[in-house]
Parts: sequence; C-alpha cells; structure tokens
Amino acid sequence: MIVNSEDHENRSLSDLLSLDLDALEEQLRDWGMSAAEARRLGRGIWRQLYHGAVASVESLTEVPSAVRNRLIQEYELPTPIHVARQGDLRLGAVKDLLRLPDGSQIEVVLLAYRDRHAVCVSTQVGCACGCVFCATGQDGFVRNLSASEIVAQVLHMQRWLVSQGRRVSNVVFMGMGEPLLNADTFKAVQRLVDPKALGIPPRRITLSTVGIVPGIVRLADMCHALPINLALSLHAATDELRDQLVPMNRTYPLAALHDALAYYVDRTQRHVFIEWTLISGVNDSSQQAEALIDWLRGLPAHVNLIPLNSTPSYRGEPTTGQQLAVFTAVLDRHGIAHTVRQRKGTQIAAGCGQLRALQTESTSGGTRPALKPLAQAPRVINRSFKGEGKSDLGALISR
Repeated sequence: MIVNSEDHENRSLSDLLSLDLDALEEQLRDWGMSAAEARRLGRGIWRQLYHGAVASVESLTEVPSAVRNRLIQEYELPTPIHVARQGDLRLGAVKDLLRLPDGSQIEVVLLAYRDRHAVCVSTQVGCACGCVFCATGQDGFVRNLSASEIVAQVLHMQRWLVSQGRRVSNVVFMGMGEPLLNADTFKAVQRLVDPKALGIPPRRITLSTVGIVPGIVRLADMCHALPINLALSLHAATDELRDQLVPMNRTYPLAALHDALAYYVDRTQRHVFIEWTLISGVNDSSQQAEALIDWLRGLPAHVNLIPLNSTPSYRGEPTTGQQLAVFTAVLDRHGIAHTVRQRKGTQIAAGCGQLRALQTESTSGGTRPALKPLAQAPRVINRSFKGEGKSDLGALISR
C-alpha cells in the first residue's frame, strides 16, 4: 500500500534520475510495497524513464495512479526546456539549445551516421579552459552540470528518436565544457552504460578532453569498470603554439600530457584519438605535422583532422584543401592513421558553444563570467604499450 505524503508542499522535489534502480526499489519499499512489487514496479518505471518518451513524472502512465501520485509529490525529472533547434537530421545533424531550471543554457547535438545516432553532450555551463577558437571557452565558466543533467540531454534526443522508431546508439562527451573537470561526468557515464538504464556499450562512448592529466589518470585506473574511448584535443605539438591555442597547456604541458596518455594506454591497452583543428597558417604546416609525429612516438593513436568552425571571437580561417593535403602527406609518410571529420555541424553552428553564443548575443548584452583558476598537474610515470589501435572516432560512431 502506498502512503501519501502530507507535507510535500513544504519540501523541494528530489531528482528522480539521481536514483539508481536499487535506490528506486528501496524507495518503493519504504512507501509500503512488498519486495516483489517494488521490484516489478521499479523496473517498469525505469523502463519508461530510459526507453520510453516520458518528459515528466506525470507522464509515467504505465504506473498505478497511487504510485504515480506519490512520485509526483516527492520527485521531478530534470527535463530541460527546448529553446531552439538548428539543422535537419536528414542532412546529418541537429543541434538543440536547452534551458535548465536555473536559467542556464546548454547545447546538445544529434549526429546521424548511417544506422547509428550519436548524441554529443555538454558537461558544464560554459568552460574554464579558454581555447581561443572555441565559442564556449571564450564565454567563461559558470558551473558543472549534474550527472542527471548530462543524462537528461541523451534522454531529450532519445525521446525524439523513439517517436521515429530509432534510438541513441553512441554518446560523445564533446559538447560545452571540459568533461574531466566535472566529477559527475563519471557518474553520468555509469548511468549511460548501465544495462538496466540506457545500456549503451562502453565502446560506443567517447570522452574528449583538452588534457586534464589527473582526469586521464583516473580514467585509466577505472578502465575495467568504464572501458570507454578517450580523445585528446591536441591542436598543436609544440608548447609554444599550444600555450596560445589551448591555455590549459600552461598547466599540463605536452611532456606531462604524453606521460599521462602513455599511462592510459598501458593500463587500458587501447589506442587514443587525437583531435586536431586545422587553422590556416597557424597549425596546418608540414612543420607542425612533423612535430606531431615526434610527439606521438610510443603512443598508438588515430588522428582526427577537423576543419575549423569559425566563431565571432576568433579570426582564424579553416585550412585550405592544398594545405590539408600537405599535412596529411606527412602523416601518410610516417604511417599515422588519420581521417578528416565530416563537417556536419558547420551549417547549424554546431561548433562547441556557437548556438548558445548566437542566442545570447540576440537576447542580451551581458558580460562574460571570469575564468576560474585550476590546480597544477602532478607528475605521471611514463609507460610503454604493446597493443595497436584499429579504428577512428568516425568509425566508432558509424558502425
């Protein structure tokens, strides 16, 4: 029997997505259900949350009314408000701007690759890393997203796909924010891979970082529990240039970053993806390509070359086709696997933070929050690797 709460109007509602299945079943037992009944209803609620199209507790129509009413009294779903959309999935990409309960805005992108659908999620409101060509990095850091707010982005796109008879197959942590500066990123990944929740295979989840050394080490140490893919936003192979493009390099320089990746590779026996945004006259020279070859020594890696998405705050231009050929020729000569990323997001402002920046510019003239300082990098022991990488990020999404 479900006992109704009498003082719910005086309490704030709890986040239903913050509960794992065991905690949900325990809550149902605390409300007077038998263990068997709590297990059955708990799994029914879970199925609707993660595999259905519910956007609110009130939408849990498969749950008995007494249970649903009690859930309404106690819990809410952190469903963001859909503010704007750009793109067409028939053309390969859709980007949504979402508003959170506190008024913060974040972006989520859905990418279509043949029979796969990948969701690119944000992990922070803004970003403290300050990469010069990134719209989010130029807007500064506001706050971390909770694990539920990260998962809710996947569910937002999942609801849309379910209505078309499709599902989310891949998740990439490449949206707004630095995933390894938010501890809740790991909690979100655990919920995404949980076979009782979304059940996305770890090999279909990719986390991208600008190079947060302690986070890379932690990910390596968690490799058996969370064997997901790691991508490094490198963009330059000399400290002098990377200090300019990716200010985080001043905290975690290339030598420490190489050691961290070597440790990751040794622990996981997996290769890493290297992301390189090609900027005309900046990092697309044969000299930078040769420097990249030198830096990659000992690391099994696949290089993902990304044409620059121009932003109002950065005057750089995408590399030319001729210079792209020069850069890739160096990689080919040294036998480095590489791909050129499809520019699905260019026409929908899908570069990190671009839609949010456009919306902000059109609605307010507010100032950007200041960047927050970060801790210094620890030393990491260099390790060797005996395995080989086989596939690129695009292949991971498309297969």
